[in-house]
Order: sequence, then structure tokens, then C-alpha cells
Amino acid sequence: MTSKLTFALNHMVAPGLKPAAFFALCRELGLSDVEIRNDLAGNAIIDGTSAPAIKAQAAENGISIATINALQRFNEWNAVREAEAIELADYARNVGAKALVLVPVNDGTGQADGERQRNLRTALTALRSILGDRGVRGLVEPLGFEICSLRSKREAAEAIEDVGGATTFRMVHDTFHHHLAGEPDIFPGMTGLVHISGVDDPAVTVSDMRDPHRVLVDAGDRLDNVGQIRALVSGGYQGLLSFEPFSPVVQKLAEPRAALAESIEFIRSRV
Repeated sequence: MTSKLTFALNHMVAPGLKPAAFFALCRELGLSDVEIRNDLAGNAIIDGTSAPAIKAQAAENGISIATINALQRFNEWNAVREAEAIELADYARNVGAKALVLVPVNDGTGQADGERQRNLRTALTALRSILGDRGVRGLVEPLGFEICSLRSKREAAEAIEDVGGATTFRMVHDTFHHHLAGEPDIFPGMTGLVHISGVDDPAVTVSDMRDPHRVLVDAGDRLDNVGQIRALVSGGYQGLLSFEPFSPVVQKLAEPRAALAESIEFIRSRV
């Protein structure tokens, strides 16, 4: 089964690296796919670096840009969100990114039954044409936090089907958020990307787990990354497994390559 595992790096793994250095890190690990972000100060995309410049730096290192992460609050659709979506979709197309990650409202609003499903469908309907016109896929990422307006992958899958979005949209299976949401079902056929990170703090409760707890996957992992990946692959998923740790412990590593290589080998040897 391990032959089907293809790893990638989200720029959150080493947010202090400039894009060229980040792409080189990926290449040195023998990987060829990355996710770039629009929320890293002093870094592409937020520093104004043009899409062609980033595309050229990736190409020099033999790297493909899998996604831009992310259009935030995508399911709170309004004129501001539409403008953000168009800008990011244009950048994704011009940089050669295959997809744009779509992150839902995560502040306790928009959670009411009926309201959240309606908001989701409104946003997906609008995004279907914006993304489709540019040849960019939308990756809907339910978040497991109790305050999130979209926790359920089943709700996301149903909404994608309802708006006729099967050719435009897939979902992100984030192993951290899947564990927090407590939703038993996985949707390998609807999954376009897997985000992986572990939690090895033995004291934190599941309801208190937050992004800073997210480290690389190792023997202390409490999220059962190995089991989740095994289930996805067994269900036919053949896409990327993208490292997305948010812990400062990982992000401040002077030499992240060794730690990443160790985590890759840990997962490969067990899935």
C-alpha cells in the first residue's frame, strides 16, 4: 500500500522560508508538490510577489504548486468575498496551482441548522463559475472546532452534489480536524487533498486541541493519522498527503528536513 503514498509540504511547515528556499526543501526531500499560502507575512502571496515569479521559482526546483491555501470565510458570501475569490482564483491560474482551499467561518457564527446549509450552497454556487472559468478546483475544508460553521464532511459532500459541483469541488480531509469533529464517515472518492499533522501532548483534551498543538506525525500521535490514511487509501484515495503543522516547535526548526524525513518514513512504514 505504501507505493500509493505521495507526500507534499504546506508552507506552514516552514513559514520563515522564502518561496525559493521552501521549494528547495521540498526537492531535497524527494517531493514534488507544495501548497503556498496567502497568510504568511513577508512571503508570497501577501508580499505582492507576482504569480509568474513564484511559478518560475517552483519550476526551477521541479516543483508543482498543488494549492493556494486559502479563501477564508468562503461560506459567508458577499461582495468582499467574491472579490477575494476572483483575485485568488486568478493568482492560482497564473501560478499554475491546481486548486484553491476553501476554509469556512470559524468564529461561532453561521452555525444554525438551515442557515449553515443555505450559506454553504450559496457560496458553492457562486464559486462554481469563478473557479470553473479559470480551470481551478475548489477544495472545501470542514474544520473540527466546535465553533466552526462547517464541521461535517457529509454536509459538505451533500452540498457539492446539490449545486452540481462534482466537477469543480472536492474536500480536504484534515486528520486533525477529522479527529476533532468526531464524524466517523470518510469520503475517499470526494477527497481531493489530505492535510496531515499529529498531536502528541498527552494532557490536552480533544475539545481543547488547537492549531499550536499540531506537530509532525510520530509514535506519540493521538489522532490516529496512520489509521485515517490507511482507511482513505483503502477506499481508493491516491492524492497528496500534505504536512500542515502549526506548532511553533516545528515551525522554528533550524533544519526541518531531517524531522520531515523521519515523519515520512514513520508513516510509510506503517500504512
